[in-house]
Amino acid sequence: MAEDSKPLLIKRYASRRLYNTETSDYVTLDDIAGFIRTGREVQIIDLKSGDDLTRQYLLQIIAEHESRGENVLPVNVLNDLVRAYTTQATSVVPQFLQTSFEMLRESQEKVMETMGGSSMKVPGLEAMQAQQEAFMKAMTGGMNWGTTQPNEPAAEKSGDGEDLDDIKKQLAELQDKLSKLK
Repeated sequence: MAEDSKPLLIKRYASRRLYNTETSDYVTLDDIAGFIRTGREVQIIDLKSGDDLTRQYLLQIIAEHESRGENVLPVNVLNDLVRAYTTQATSVVPQFLQTSFEMLRESQEKVMETMGGSSMKVPGLEAMQAQQEAFMKAMTGGMNWGTTQPNEPAAEKSGDGEDLDDIKKQLAELQDKLSKLK
């Protein structure tokens, strides 16, 4: 296993200070966010109990960014997440989010390859958005979590003129990807 593929181990001391075991120095939440932005996986462990605190600290990093006005998560998405915690959808949401971010990363890589780093218009962006929308509908079983108006047909909302066969094909591809994750 390569050195960068192993998670960076951070130990939390009783004083709540975070200790980077690779560099033998203390780090902040901003440092941890920086490690993650560069592609490094991080694992945060409580030194005394051995509990894995990674989720808690990652959520804290997100909350701090959101509170500073660096809003990545729209209010309707936050509302949907809260709803997901109180419904039967909780079993689907983590898998949906993970797959969505994997698709986003893959799409970004394809765009970067296509564009070669230039600042021209992104080719196929509308197709990627339609694919993401079809995936979301497939994962949520058509549940309306504030993404469409109650009586608004989905075809009218998308407005991109895709035919039903194309959407079915995209849906089948997404379901295939999802089944491979299980």
